[in-house]
Amino acid sequence: MKIELLVIDPQNDFCDPKGSLFIPGAKEDMKRLAAMVVRLKSKLDDIHVTLDSHHFIDIAHPIFWVDSQSNHPDPFTIITADEVKNGIWRTTNPQFQPRASEYVKALEDNAMYPLCIWPYHCLIGSWGYGVVPELFDSFVEWEKDFALVDYVTKGSNFWTEHYSAVQADVPDPEDPSTQLNTGLIKTLQEADIILLSGEARSHCLANTVKDIADNFGEDNIKKMILLQDATSNVPDPPGTTIFTDMGEQFVSDMMARGMQVSTTTEFMK
Repeated sequence: MKIELLVIDPQNDFCDPKGSLFIPGAKEDMKRLAAMVVRLKSKLDDIHVTLDSHHFIDIAHPIFWVDSQSNHPDPFTIITADEVKNGIWRTTNPQFQPRASEYVKALEDNAMYPLCIWPYHCLIGSWGYGVVPELFDSFVEWEKDFALVDYVTKGSNFWTEHYSAVQADVPDPEDPSTQLNTGLIKTLQEADIILLSGEARSHCLANTVKDIADNFGEDNIKKMILLQDATSNVPDPPGTTIFTDMGEQFVSDMMARGMQVSTTTEFMK
């Protein structure tokens, strides 16, 4: 039985309380996942780890946008196509305005997430970019059997958001890294079991799993097992349950398509 483990963005900025976009519960998620990797070790045929990989300049970072008073947006601000069209928000660099306007319009046309401004996070080369130490140590133990963790980077193209590990929200035709990662999908397709974990269930994990499933063939979705105690949702904005609802809807929708659920302690107990 070929078992593949897919871990979405297990990075300090998401999983450590000092991280710029800390997800409550993520630190414990990764501890449980690390214990499972150590426990299963030789039974895991492959480990795939995605890494959110951003530059300081990014279309979803505050520095990219200004209002009419030249103020940058606060984190978690939603910027709509109408707001850009009407000048409520404009690009800090005027040369970026035409393409950025097309981008927010494309997000709405594709029924993707609206453009959300995030805190600066997972900057390439920074502390926040690294894999949380306990989980990284478990990967090193696994690699001692002369296996190699497959690290998959995403998000370095500053023109588009890249929630899904297999394709950007709006792929850039000139950048293959933003287009469908058929190699990863094909590798996972050959597995008997695909264990799903990582952060966040409401965003990057959800989009990655849905994109894989949509390019997988429905019969293969039953290979997927979500480790429910190794993933958490982005915190809800005050007074809302929007991200919690998104995470629950993702699980419900995928289970209806055949995805199974388990935990790090119950799988192959």
